[in-house]
Amino acid sequence: MTFSKLNASAATLTKNRTEGSVSPFSGMCVTCVDGCVGMCDIGKSAYRGHETLYPQPFGIITTASEKDYPVDYSHFSIMGTTVGARGGPEDSDRAVFPEVKLETRVGRGEGLKLKLPFAIPGIGSTDVAKNNWDGLAVGSALAGTILTIGENVCGMDEEAVIESGRVKSTGDLDRRVKLYQEWQRDGCGAIVVQANVEDSRLGVQEYAIGELGVEAVELKWGQGAKDIGGEVKIKNLKKAQMLKRRGYVVLPDPEKPSAVEAFNRGAFKEFERHSRVGMVGLESFMKQVEDLRKAGARFVFLKTGAYRPSDLARAVKFSSLAGIDMLTVDGAGGGTGMSPWRMMNEWGIPSVELHSLLRQYCQKLSDKDQHVPDIALAGGFAFEDQIFKGLALGAPFVKLIGMARGPVAAAMVGKTIGGRIRENKLPVYVERFGSTLEEVFVTASDLKAELGEETFHRVPAGALGLYTYYERLAQGLRQLMCGSRKFTLEHVERNDIAALTREAAEISGIPYIMELDREEAEQILDG
Repeated sequence: MTFSKLNASAATLTKNRTEGSVSPFSGMCVTCVDGCVGMCDIGKSAYRGHETLYPQPFGIITTASEKDYPVDYSHFSIMGTTVGARGGPEDSDRAVFPEVKLETRVGRGEGLKLKLPFAIPGIGSTDVAKNNWDGLAVGSALAGTILTIGENVCGMDEEAVIESGRVKSTGDLDRRVKLYQEWQRDGCGAIVVQANVEDSRLGVQEYAIGELGVEAVELKWGQGAKDIGGEVKIKNLKKAQMLKRRGYVVLPDPEKPSAVEAFNRGAFKEFERHSRVGMVGLESFMKQVEDLRKAGARFVFLKTGAYRPSDLARAVKFSSLAGIDMLTVDGAGGGTGMSPWRMMNEWGIPSVELHSLLRQYCQKLSDKDQHVPDIALAGGFAFEDQIFKGLALGAPFVKLIGMARGPVAAAMVGKTIGGRIRENKLPVYVERFGSTLEEVFVTASDLKAELGEETFHRVPAGALGLYTYYERLAQGLRQLMCGSRKFTLEHVERNDIAALTREAAEISGIPYIMELDREEAEQILDG
């Protein structure tokens, strides 16, 4: 079985010359011919070198691995039942799916109240995030869900004022935070500010707490797409030079005369800005958490990626010792910005394996009566069935599911449809639903009645896209939970899913489907 597509992908704008005859272990054409202009990854690398490490075209895409992992969430099936009702009345007239409650809380004490168990775990300094922020912020706020401002937003802001290495003002972060806060309703949801190495040095989270009233901050150890710091492409020489002065790693060196000359000549059109990798240690981690709480943070989160099992154990144990409110664990293969393509496909622990290890580690601490933070799972979730399976696999520790590519896609589609409506250029497959926002977006009428006409007309079309996507996920999740007779999230448990393969059962500890309920079934038959 071949798990990887090695030498050609739509993500890198490459293809094999002999598409129907490719070597399975190298990905090369079976016959590589002298005279080919180089359409494949190797060929493109021969003339563009390091540029071919990354998906293209950067800034208008989100990307995710196309590796076919041996086990994924499709290898589990959701179990329904004909008896009972957990979290609701055992009454056919009342145990209907609209009555399923999806509200939840995360964090210590009363916690943060969420209308839906969804979070966008980190949308940072990439163009695709910045260009769609209005939709993401307003849509998340209206839905009462978590939205996380990812790394490097302040450092990338050309208008930011930085004195003695600390941020004093920043228009971009201010705008992102305030937009969410403006549309937040009933105290539900939260805007979270994340920090990597550079952000911590700049004091971004302390600024967000003190100047913007942010209550929740998140430390970042990594993500599911890559095991290095974040990177973006810079098309402007002056900005590349500014970023180098601010302490970022910028390649090629924008202050080197030969690089400047080559850029001005058009030999290359983009600089790369890279972040540093963090150095995790218990003492420094505990101090960082303590300092953030002293600065006024009500909730401190940690996000980590698909690193080796010992690093996952560190994340769980350190979070326990520091009293972290929520730990997000992101499985391999995802990516909302720009990660090296091969790294995204070939690095890290895939989601099912990583989440299964996470659940084991949390249970181990729980058995010792040690603090277990609320858990969020991320890594390829996009639909309600996957959300249900993630909640069940990690029960009772998992409180919500993190998604990025799905919400970003929904916001982008909403924004595009809004633009087409203004231009009177709706495609036929959308126009059949109508020609106005209220006709096309199925949630618009109810939202308009709730917000009032004047406020509704200020809602960005991208926000309608995200809000409507979340509405679909919520209704679908309610239907699945109702079928399993679970009417509140706290009652979703591991026996609500079954493994379809022996391998999935062995990895996850979820019973193989032919062994599920075996003892109970025998008792029924013998009764």
